[in-house]
Amino acid sequence: MNNLEIAAYYFPQWHADPRNNKWHGHGWTEWELVKAAGPRYPGHRQPVEPAWGCFDESDPEWSAREIDLAARSGLTAFIYDYYWYEDGPFLNRALDEGFLHASNRQQMKFALMWANHDWHNWFPIRLSDNAWRDAMLIDGKVTAAGFARFTEKVIGEYFSQSNYLRVEGKPYFSIYNLGTFINGFEGLEGAVKALDGFRQAADESGYGGLHLNAVVGRFGKSSPIGEIIERLGIDSVASYNWIDHYPIHADTFPRGSYEKAMKANIAAWPGLAKEHGVPYIANVTTGWDSSPRCCPTDRYENRGYPWLPILEGNTPQAFAEALQAMKDYFAKEKPRLPMFTINAWNEWTEGAYLLPDKFDGTSRLEGLKRVFGSTRLAVTENA
Repeated sequence: MNNLEIAAYYFPQWHADPRNNKWHGHGWTEWELVKAAGPRYPGHRQPVEPAWGCFDESDPEWSAREIDLAARSGLTAFIYDYYWYEDGPFLNRALDEGFLHASNRQQMKFALMWANHDWHNWFPIRLSDNAWRDAMLIDGKVTAAGFARFTEKVIGEYFSQSNYLRVEGKPYFSIYNLGTFINGFEGLEGAVKALDGFRQAADESGYGGLHLNAVVGRFGKSSPIGEIIERLGIDSVASYNWIDHYPIHADTFPRGSYEKAMKANIAAWPGLAKEHGVPYIANVTTGWDSSPRCCPTDRYENRGYPWLPILEGNTPQAFAEALQAMKDYFAKEKPRLPMFTINAWNEWTEGAYLLPDKFDGTSRLEGLKRVFGSTRLAVTENA
């Protein structure tokens, strides 16, 4: 396990963006939802108070502080939720202006997970508007021309970075929603052609091709996912969080169980590793509470995302228990790809974060260091 990659998903909604300026007002960030959140029932811990306050992640000095804390705690990489739509990027300044200009950026690797889902107006959502269904702000489908523009940027601006994450020498690139991706090309054959072109362009640019990853749990249980993965040439599959493989809707609303979600996912890891015919990258999730994305003055009703049960019991001790289970899984199952992910570094409005808050401090990161610190691989420049 000396070469184990421990990668945290990074959600970059904590800096000003031109689209958000237009939709929500100049300078708006999702920190506004964090500050406005409140308890939905007795004992519900909201609002969460970030220990570092509401900082601007596109500032390289703040990014350097994040990198230092992450690296010291045993993380080896950030996987950025990267938003690219038909008309261009969204929420990219955290990476482009923050991380890539941080003085200590070589302490951490980074990679992209193309978050190619529709973008809805749930900032916050109100009971009266059904915004997640009716008020789509951006369609996630991208045409062949849009994808070509995107992949040209990815190869030229990101794969060329010396600390871009590689798997078996190839740049790691993940797709969040295969269904949306395929629909953008009006069918599987167009999607196959697009990925073949991406792979060829990366190879011709000197990167040896691609390591293509797909997030499973986002395609639909009835779909022939194994055949699609094979046809697209996907090299590995991953989970984004525990909700992918845990029926949270079955929990008693509004109180869910972190322990039940943990046990369900731990039990699923071996089967998922065999199910898809390619290596599986398992996930440990720090928590789940999407209530800050719901209007704080509305009732909290059981309506589906983001009105979901809150996973109670996500203490630092429970998180450390999940990490130990991951370590035991690697020792027993010996998965083909020495890598797992954590959800998340900073998804505050879904209750999933490693960054310190004023209640638990750095306890989760300290647990990560206790369990995996001795296995951390120092980040070096890619050859």
